[in-house]
Amino acid sequence: MKIQTVLNFRTIIISALVLSVSIMAHAQEKPANLDDDTTKYVPYRMMFGHRVAKSKYGELNIRPYTYFRYLNQSGIDPSYVDGFGKTKEVDKRQDIQLQKVSIYFTGWAFDPKFTYFLYVWTSNASQGQGAQVVVAGNLSYTFNKYLKLTGGIMSLPGVRSTEGNYPFWLSVDNRMIADEYMRPSYTSGIQVKGEIVKKLTYQVMLGNNMSTLGVDAGQIDNKLNTVAGALVFLPTTGEYGIFNGSYGDYDMHEKVATRVGVHFTRSDESRQGQPTNDAFENVSLRVSDGSSIFLPNLFNPGTQIDEARDQMFSVDAGAKLKGFALEGEFYWRKIDNFKLIGSPMALDKLNDEGLQLLASAMVVPKKLQLYTTYSKIFGQYGDPSETRVGFNFFPFKKTISVRLNGQVTFTNGCPVGGLAYPYTVGANGTIFNLDLELNF
Repeated sequence: MKIQTVLNFRTIIISALVLSVSIMAHAQEKPANLDDDTTKYVPYRMMFGHRVAKSKYGELNIRPYTYFRYLNQSGIDPSYVDGFGKTKEVDKRQDIQLQKVSIYFTGWAFDPKFTYFLYVWTSNASQGQGAQVVVAGNLSYTFNKYLKLTGGIMSLPGVRSTEGNYPFWLSVDNRMIADEYMRPSYTSGIQVKGEIVKKLTYQVMLGNNMSTLGVDAGQIDNKLNTVAGALVFLPTTGEYGIFNGSYGDYDMHEKVATRVGVHFTRSDESRQGQPTNDAFENVSLRVSDGSSIFLPNLFNPGTQIDEARDQMFSVDAGAKLKGFALEGEFYWRKIDNFKLIGSPMALDKLNDEGLQLLASAMVVPKKLQLYTTYSKIFGQYGDPSETRVGFNFFPFKKTISVRLNGQVTFTNGCPVGGLAYPYTVGANGTIFNLDLELNF
């Protein structure tokens, strides 16, 4: 009876939201009053928002991003047994959040080649924690198509989802578990990117550490040894969809679009320089049961890892045609060079592998997309996995900038999570989330 009640409740919510966005879609077809247009009829440019000022000295655009989420984790177990035989409780959630609010300021100053990308964002589900509000950005200078130099806070391009394609993923602002487990995050640094030859591009970044969120400058070592890079080859059409290669084929390619990418990350990480377990965007080095490697007494009584070296390599490939897309990525990771506090231990390295597969189809062009995904980690302390089924509904005419996303995730020993994500560490069972996203 309880399961049936939950299912009925989900159905009511989905129906209500689909109806509301359908009404929005119908209403938007009415022509706007052009006399009220303060942008001087500048064509709308996705991911730039509205241009609010332009002169011979520069340009300013303002763009909002946000999404509204209903999350139901009542279908997961109340506890789990970690890779060391300890039983731990799971704090199951069911809540409604205006999950994230971001305001982006973009443009150029004094020279169109000199651009800025500045933003303010907050994770409302993480209010009260140290990194729930961020003011950040970067500055870039484009010399030519072969070299663009950027300095500031940006994502380390160590996996496909950190190449710069956010938020054009199949789900709203959350990755599959293998990707989340393996990836580097956002940090301050310098990045170079550009074209090597036609259809082949590169990105290389030198950063402070693997994640700057929730970590102050005094906690970061002074070695500047965090490096990540990517090579991407687009052999057929020379492109892979909107905005740096979105997941799925919203574009409805008439010819087969393909990509192959290779990525690497290398970083010396310290216990002090890690985000806390509850930090907003927690990219801590973990073993495959979800435990941070820097926890005291984890591998050996009286021993704690103080520093370690992370090395990760991934390969991804994908193909798109007429609304269908099949994509995947494989990861290899090694953590070694341990520096210890306390007693010595026999363990000298950690090896993990992982994979993810994504299949999607635009069953109604520009309107309705269905998808399913599978993700798995092969680790020394467990082999967690997940499967997802979901949909994306685009209510407004010929734009991907508003969508209703619903998905069911079947988890088995989830090794990652946090308040900003629909999944949580140790989750076993079924999770449902429904998101309405605005990406102006």
